[in-house]
Amino acid sequence: MKKVNVLILALLVTALACSKKRYADPLTPEEALKSFSLNEDFNIEVFAAEPFIVDPVDLTFDEDGNAFAVEMPDYPYKPEPGKGRGRIKMLLDTDGDGRVDKATVFADSIAEATSILPWKGGLLVAAAPNIWFMKDTNGDFKADLKEVLFTGFFETNSEAQITCLRYGIDNWIYASNNGQNGKVSSVKFPGNDSLAMRGADFRFRPDTKEFEQESGAGQFGQSFNEWGHRFMTQNTIRLQNMVIPWRYTHRHPNLPSTKGSIDITNGDLTMFQETPPPYWRAERTARRVKEYAEQNIDRKEYAEDHFTGASGGTVYTGHTFPAKYVGNIFIGDVAGNLVHRDLLTPLKDSPTYFGGKDSLNENTKEFLSSTDPWFRPDNFTVGPDGALYLVDLYRQHIETPVSIPEDLKTDMDFAAGEDKGRIYRIVPKNPVSTDKSVPKLSKASSEELVKLLAHPGQWWRLQAQRLLLDRQDKSVVASVTKLFSESTDARARLHALFVLEGLQALNADVVKKAVKDTHVALREHGLILSEKYPVLIPEIIAATSDSSARVAFQATLSLGQFSTKEVVPTFAKILEKHFNDPWFRMAVLSSKAGSSSEIIKSLSANGVFFQEVQPGKIDFLKDYAYITGAANGKESAQNLLKLFAAPKTDEKWKLAALKGLTKGMQSSKDSLKPDANQKKLLLAMMPASGKEVQEAIQEMINL
Repeated sequence: MKKVNVLILALLVTALACSKKRYADPLTPEEALKSFSLNEDFNIEVFAAEPFIVDPVDLTFDEDGNAFAVEMPDYPYKPEPGKGRGRIKMLLDTDGDGRVDKATVFADSIAEATSILPWKGGLLVAAAPNIWFMKDTNGDFKADLKEVLFTGFFETNSEAQITCLRYGIDNWIYASNNGQNGKVSSVKFPGNDSLAMRGADFRFRPDTKEFEQESGAGQFGQSFNEWGHRFMTQNTIRLQNMVIPWRYTHRHPNLPSTKGSIDITNGDLTMFQETPPPYWRAERTARRVKEYAEQNIDRKEYAEDHFTGASGGTVYTGHTFPAKYVGNIFIGDVAGNLVHRDLLTPLKDSPTYFGGKDSLNENTKEFLSSTDPWFRPDNFTVGPDGALYLVDLYRQHIETPVSIPEDLKTDMDFAAGEDKGRIYRIVPKNPVSTDKSVPKLSKASSEELVKLLAHPGQWWRLQAQRLLLDRQDKSVVASVTKLFSESTDARARLHALFVLEGLQALNADVVKKAVKDTHVALREHGLILSEKYPVLIPEIIAATSDSSARVAFQATLSLGQFSTKEVVPTFAKILEKHFNDPWFRMAVLSSKAGSSSEIIKSLSANGVFFQEVQPGKIDFLKDYAYITGAANGKESAQNLLKLFAAPKTDEKWKLAALKGLTKGMQSSKDSLKPDANQKKLLLAMMPASGKEVQEAIQEMINL
C-alpha cells in the first residue's frame, strides 16, 4: 500500500513539475538580445530596462530630446478607483553611453495611461476615460499641473481604450478609440456639443478649441507617413488606411456605409514566428476548432503564425535608415513575439495604398523575431537621432483573462513580469546620416525653427512646426512663405504650408499655389484647405481630372462642400470615369449635391452612364437609391423609378433601383411603408421575374 502511495505521490510531483514548465522563465536584457533574429542591415541595442523602466507601453521625446515613457503595471486588470499604479517617467542617460541609468517619476498613481504626446511644455496623456494635460511648472521634473481636457471615453477594456496620441501634419492631434462607445465633452473647450464616439476615432485642435470624431477605427497603433496619410493597427488587422475622413462620410445621414478605412493587406494574416504557441492558446484553439467541426461552422482559428496581437504600427520617417526602409511601417505582434515590416505602395488608380511584405528580403521571415516568449513589442517611436525605438512590455502572458477558459488559467500568473520592461534602439549598420545633434528646441529662435522645417527627419520638422504654432510668432510669416515658395523639398513646402495655416497667415493665392504644386501631396492638402475659399472652385474642378487618383479623389471630396451649378455636371463626369472605384462613388454620394436628384438627371442627360450595364454602375445606382429611400423623398423616389420604367429598360437597372430604395426605406425611421406597397417592394429583395419588378416599379410610381 505504501508503495502505491509513494508512486502516486511521485506521479503528482512529476505532473506538477511538468505543469510548471509549460511557461518559460524570463531572460535578462542581455540574454534577450541574443534571442533576436534581426534584418541584416540593422543592429539592436538596449536603450532602457528594469529597474529604470517596467511595463512600458509608450515612449516619446519632447522638443529638447528628453525621453518620457508610460508604465502600465495594472495590465491586464482594471484598478479600483483611485488605486491606479500607472506612471510616466522621464528617462535619463547621465553618463552618455546610450543607455538609461536614471529615471524620474513625472506623474504617478494614474489609472490605465497608454499614450503621451509633448505639448505646450508638458505632456498630453491618454488615460481613459480622460485625455489630460500634465506639466511641470516649477522645474522639479514632476507634474504639478494636471488638467482634464476631454472626458467621457470608453474605459471598460484596457486593450480597447483611447490611446495613440499623434500630432498630424495638418495641426490636428489624433487618437485611436477603437470605435468604442462614449460621450465625449470638454470643460476646457466650451461651446462644443458632446460627441457620440461609437464607430469613431478622435481628433482635436487645442489652438482652435475644436474636437470631432474621425474615421477609423484603430486599436493600438496609429501613424502618419511624411505626406499626412494615416494608418491604423488592430489586433488581427495589422494595417488599415484611412481613406475618407469622418467629416465627409457624415455630411448627410443617409449613406449606406460610412466606413472610411480599409484593410490594405488583402486580408493577409500570416507571419513567421519563432516561438511555439503558449500552452493555453494551443489548447484553447484546439477546443474551438473541435467545436466548429462538431457544429458544422465554417470558421478557422490559428494558434500560431497568424496575426492576433498586432500593435504599435509606426511609419519610419527618420533620417538615418537606408532609403528603401523610409516610409515602411513597422508593426509588432505581442502574441507572436516579433516585429513585422510592410511596404506602403500607393495604388495607381485608387486613392489608397497596398501594404505588403518585402517579398525579396522578408518573404519567409520577419524584420525581427525572437525565441523568447516574453518578448512583447507593443509600440514604437522614431527618435530625434533617427533610430527606431521599440517598446517591449515584457510579460509572461499577454491576454485578457476573461478570454481564457478557467481550467487553463490555474497555473497562469498574469502579473508575471510586472517588474520588468525593455526599450530597444534599432539602428542601421550603415546610416545615411551620422548627425548626432542634440535637440534643444525650446531655446531655439523662431527663425531657427523655420529652418528646421526642411530637416531630413520628420521628428525635427514636426517639433519645429508645433513650437511655431505654440509661439504664434507672426514675425516668421515672411520666412515661412519663402520656404513654401522656394524650397525644392516637397516635405518642407508641406510643413511650411501648415505653419502658415496655424499662424492664420493663409490666403487664396497661397492655397492656389499649393493646389497647383508639382508634388501630389501638396496638391492634395491644398485642396483640403481650398474648401475655405469659394473663389478656388474652378481650381477644385480642374483637379478632379488630375493625373493622380489621390488628388482627383480629394478634389471630389472637396467639391462636395459646395453647391454651385458647376458641381453636379462635374460629379457626373467623375462617375463616368471612376464608376468602378467604390471610394470615388462614396465621395460623390457623401455630398448633398452628389446624392440629389440632379445627379441622376445629369447622368441620364449625358446618355453615356446608363448606356451599358456594368457592376460599378449598378452599385452606384443601388447606393443612390438607398439614400433616396432613407431620406423619405417620395417625389425623388418616383422620379428615379420613372427613369427606368420603360419596359425595354434592362431589368438589372430596375432591380438595382428597387433594391436600393427598399433597403433605404427599411433603414428610415419614418419612411413610406404602407403594407401592400411594402410587400411589392420586398419582392425586389428576392429573385423576381421581370413582370414582378415592372409591377413593383409602377406601384411605387403611383403611390
